[in-house]
Amino acid sequence: MFRAITAAATICIALLASVHAQTFPNRPVRILVPYEPGGITDIAARLVGAKLTEYWGQQVVVENRPGGNGLIAMTAAVRAAPDGYTLVMASGGDVSLNPALLKSMPYDVQRDLVPISGVSDAPIVLAANSTSPFKSMTDVIAAAKANPGSVNVGTPGVGSITHLVLEWIALSTGTKFQNVPFKGGGPAVQALVSGVVPLGILASSSVAPHVKSGAVRILGVTAAKRSALNPEWPTLQEQRVPDVNASNWTALFAPKGTPQAVVAKLNADVVKALNAPDVRERFASGGVQVIPSTPDELAARLKSELTVFRTVIAKSGMHLD
Repeated sequence: MFRAITAAATICIALLASVHAQTFPNRPVRILVPYEPGGITDIAARLVGAKLTEYWGQQVVVENRPGGNGLIAMTAAVRAAPDGYTLVMASGGDVSLNPALLKSMPYDVQRDLVPISGVSDAPIVLAANSTSPFKSMTDVIAAAKANPGSVNVGTPGVGSITHLVLEWIALSTGTKFQNVPFKGGGPAVQALVSGVVPLGILASSSVAPHVKSGAVRILGVTAAKRSALNPEWPTLQEQRVPDVNASNWTALFAPKGTPQAVVAKLNADVVKALNAPDVRERFASGGVQVIPSTPDELAARLKSELTVFRTVIAKSGMHLD
């Protein structure tokens, strides 16, 4: 009798979830963004959100909640009702770097969040001021080996993905650099362009205009593959910097407990949006590639990257001040 009741209850729950998915969404959906408007995560949320609004006939509201190295928005997403109406557009730093870097986290990514789909991937580059003596990665490595810690490299901040890349390069080449952190990508780019720092590890889309003007030159792409923004830029791996493979990627997540049928619908519609020609073109215009995926593929990327980042952080001694 008990088994029969349990089985009936399970069937009822499954049916309710199915009905919920069929009517989802029947009211506005929020996408939380852990950063200020204008960055890659915000842009990803707005491009996808606009297309989903078009598909659903329901408003998708992008809500920026910056602060706490991304923890404020991420924590709010984890604590939201698991009904599909509150999502979070996270960067790779939020879900694969912070858990590896921070000793105390208010949430566990793998336990408290459900992957929906990968969204965008923006290359990171090592760039040099055009008046600096650095014309290749070979020049940079040689200078760092000759005087360890004397080569200044600008990054958007301590604990950022670009800071991790800098430490990773040092480990891979047996060298040491001086991280010069700024309060965001904008100030870091301006410092590079003005010559405050001779080198910078930055988003490719941020430095591309200055490459065209001649103020900056690209020494290498930090991802394993060359950038679609400019296939002539070599990767670091092609220049005797083994293993380094990182980029600025974004992905959509929901709170743990969101019904599987709703997750499936969200995934299908987000993938459809990312494959829409107008959306792909909007991303591509900023040198960004769309990376639609299944939830399982996103989960696998998370797991793999988290393992690698933990190793790099442990070996480098990277920390937050």
